Amino acid sequence: MAGAVVAPTASATSGGAGQDREMRGAVIAAERAAKAGIDWQDCPADWGLEKPIQCGYVTVPLDYARPHGKQIKIAVDRIGNTGTKKERQGALVYNPGGPGGSGLRFPRRVTTKAPLWAKTAKAYDFVGFDPRGVGHSAPISCMDPQEFVKAPKADPVPDTEADKLAQIKLAREYADGCYERSGEMLPYMTTPNTVRDLDVIRAALGEKKLNYLGVSYGTYIGAVYGTLFPGHVRRMIVDSVVNPSREKIWYQANLDQDVAFEGRWKDWQDWVAANDATFHLGTTRAAVQAKWLDLRATAKKSPLGGVVGPAELISFFQSAPYYDSAWIPVATVFSKYVAGDTQALIDAASPDMSDLAGNASAENGNAVYTAVECTDAKWPTSWRTWNRDNTRLHKNHPFMTWANAWMNLPCATWPVKQQTPVDVKTKKRLPGVLIVQSEHDAATPYEGAVALHKRFKGSRLITEKDAGSHGVTGLVNPCVNDRVDAYLLTGKLDSRDVTCAPHATPKP
Repeated sequence: MAGAVVAPTASATSGGAGQDREMRGAVIAAERAAKAGIDWQDCPADWGLEKPIQCGYVTVPLDYARPHGKQIKIAVDRIGNTGTKKERQGALVYNPGGPGGSGLRFPRRVTTKAPLWAKTAKAYDFVGFDPRGVGHSAPISCMDPQEFVKAPKADPVPDTEADKLAQIKLAREYADGCYERSGEMLPYMTTPNTVRDLDVIRAALGEKKLNYLGVSYGTYIGAVYGTLFPGHVRRMIVDSVVNPSREKIWYQANLDQDVAFEGRWKDWQDWVAANDATFHLGTTRAAVQAKWLDLRATAKKSPLGGVVGPAELISFFQSAPYYDSAWIPVATVFSKYVAGDTQALIDAASPDMSDLAGNASAENGNAVYTAVECTDAKWPTSWRTWNRDNTRLHKNHPFMTWANAWMNLPCATWPVKQQTPVDVKTKKRLPGVLIVQSEHDAATPYEGAVALHKRFKGSRLITEKDAGSHGVTGLVNPCVNDRVDAYLLTGKLDSRDVTCAPHATPKP
């Protein structure tokens, strides 16, 4: 077990005295965790994880600069490799993104027999975890969950200065609520701390080196882990990449997202128009957009079913630019609405006030998202900056811009010290990392994958051309799937970067 602890390389600790202390704290916490291991048990019934998945906890310091101070528990789960002892290559640890996403469902890829992961499951235990603040890992909260999901909310696109002032007030109240409800955790809700937690999990699993799969925000966790703990990486796949540039984390990254969402929204509208025989929403992108604007205006005037206004519509429709798997469901509901059936849309876009657990989970996810992004980096504090940038961007990218602005505005009045992001780059002993990215990804624009590729020398980039779904490794595309398997099973990377044809477009 002691072999599971490797001191971080000296170069990993060159971030000032504070980071040196935290890195030393991480070594102490990892040594403790390696000795303690994980007390694996059947998962609690209400976690929704069937046998033979097992659950446990790993203890980590709240503040790595004080490794012997207050501790929190990180929830983990696992399923053993499906192959022989000889075939086993260790644990594969997963993060699905967010910030605020839970990875605990990852072992269910084995219990549900997900075909894409069958070969990898033979070689690896599949391990998931709730990052700090999420779910079962010292969860944080910023407001009453029922209040958080209540609808209808104000139209994110402001008509007047009064509309903007109302949103500014809500954002400030939200930031204050985070501090009131979760103030003790907030200063430590950062990506580098989640990365240190990940290294402690590695040690607790008895693994000398980490095998890691990160999607979306999980790629930023991977990028920072590779920078702070380069000698601890065995295999790492990052899929749909957050741009790790210090200049992008996090204010500029969100503005870049607005541009990419508009592009992918248009891709979806083109597809809807091409399938007019099924959806009857118009034979051109302009015709589909006109129907969207009409729906938006109707819901603004009088929320559908009293609950679905423009804000709720954006929340529902944005899943189409996010994921190709949502193209048909979203278009079908839209089509029914235009044909006179409004109930399908009301059902799809309304909160379920009776789903207390689901609503608590949604509020918790948003709290973690906000806490991590606001604490990780400096944000503009002047409303003039936010107003200028979002007004300018909204002109040509109206689908998401203002909705995204209000979601992030609590960071302008964040009540705890904002950090400086890690300078992501190659350090000695970092092995080749596999980067996977679709060309038109809305949530994590393509430039992010290129930026990480440049920073991680020896990495390889697989580009899924003319595609835009978020989370490529979960889609059927043999050009991608075979390389993911080969890398995880043998460590093999192509001699150069690879461009793959797109996965199949949804067929209605």
